Amino acid sequence: MENPRVGEPEEALDHDMNPEIKMVPFGIFEPTTDHLSIVFSTSVETSDFVVDCLELWWEENKERHADIRKLVINLDNGPHVSSRRTQFIKRMIEFADNTGLKIQLAYYPPYHSKYNPVERCWGVLEMHWNGTLLSSVNKAIKWAETMTWNSVHPAVHLIDKVYQNGVKLTKEAMKICEERIERSGNLPKWDVTIEPAFG
Repeated sequence: MENPRVGEPEEALDHDMNPEIKMVPFGIFEPTTDHLSIVFSTSVETSDFVVDCLELWWEENKERHADIRKLVINLDNGPHVSSRRTQFIKRMIEFADNTGLKIQLAYYPPYHSKYNPVERCWGVLEMHWNGTLLSSVNKAIKWAETMTWNSVHPAVHLIDKVYQNGVKLTKEAMKICEERIERSGNLPKWDVTIEPAFG
């Protein structure tokens, strides 16, 4: 990969209150392999964006993980991935059904996201592009591609799709989804298992 820190320095305003575009990052980190995937959106962070990222990650990595039958996903307590977020649970059930994987959603306790290994990846990315004028989507993507995590470049993608905030199921539809999931007796909001329909 070519070094993006070459060439003449760019001039920039000392404050930029009205950026032309905002980017939302999402990361998937595999602690056992040190494999990192970073997905950006130019829309808003929603449950649909998160599950689209998971689907993209699985499509790209399913051959590497052809032998697994269960996927444990560690999550922070962000509102878009809450086990009470109806659209998130619906999409995760669809993900389990489409992949044939048993899914376990394991949540970090509130205010403990610092223990999530993916958070350390964000610190590395921030240090990598620190001082850079991220003046376009393409430039931000290129910079993310040149960072390294334990000497390996991440897989970087852009989902160029408009997401809608506030998508949720009716109570009746969510009741059907609740029948498809198993909540831990001790930690019903923090430990959820989804069996695929055809495993």
